[in-house]
Amino acid sequence: MQLPKNLFKQKLIAGELQFGVWHSLGGPAVAEMLAVAGYDWILIDTEHSPVEVTGVLPALQMIAAYPDTSAIVRPASNDTVLIKRHLDQGAQTLLIPYVQNAEEAAEAVAAVRYPPVGRRGVAGLTRASRFGSVPDYARQAEQELCVIVQVETMEAIENLDAISGTDGIDAVFIGPADLAASMGYPGKPNHPAVLDQVRLICKRLADKNVRCGILTLNPKFAQECIDMGVDFIASAMDSSLLMKGLAENRTSLGTKRPQKDGAPRS
Repeated sequence: MQLPKNLFKQKLIAGELQFGVWHSLGGPAVAEMLAVAGYDWILIDTEHSPVEVTGVLPALQMIAAYPDTSAIVRPASNDTVLIKRHLDQGAQTLLIPYVQNAEEAAEAVAAVRYPPVGRRGVAGLTRASRFGSVPDYARQAEQELCVIVQVETMEAIENLDAISGTDGIDAVFIGPADLAASMGYPGKPNHPAVLDQVRLICKRLADKNVRCGILTLNPKFAQECIDMGVDFIASAMDSSLLMKGLAENRTSLGTKRPQKDGAPRS
């Protein structure tokens, strides 16, 4: 059996724009609905969601049934053990949160590489190796793995060149919400100063030919990011889509019971 190809990584290298959605609600049915919707990639979030490592596996299995959609997993932290477990379950693209400097970026890369160049633990019968059916999986795995690091503080921005230049980093992802808090605007990712900083980050990465991604729920700014040349972008979250749909549905029902002729109800 052949090692599964990483379509997301292939498109990233080719410079194709990829549209994604955030999956934080958990549950295989939700993951499959997002895949049916036709997004290029789905981010399975375990940092800011109740989804645990074991909850990622059914989501990966659901998304795998739709070959044009790729799964990205965000571990809860830049932790070697957590990363190992996600990789063994078959995750091929990881978004590592809260990377502050080149040392932490290098730690993320080491966590996905087998010794002697890294420190990923070796296990034979895992879903990643198709339960031992991929010949020489340990030597082939790295070529289909994709490591994205998330920069989301001013400290990380100060170290952006060193982070993005770390060997083994495939792309940098901008986190506007935490960046806003770091800049003194918590809860205001659309503050003009934050958006200006994002523009500067995008330009710095583009000048160095570093692949760049972002999550923004601001449709106007999402289009601006596309125009600036970001390589992959999420402009929706399953939780926000659900809340918006529920609010619109509830509002459409009105707020008062229509008055009926006849005696009042007892």
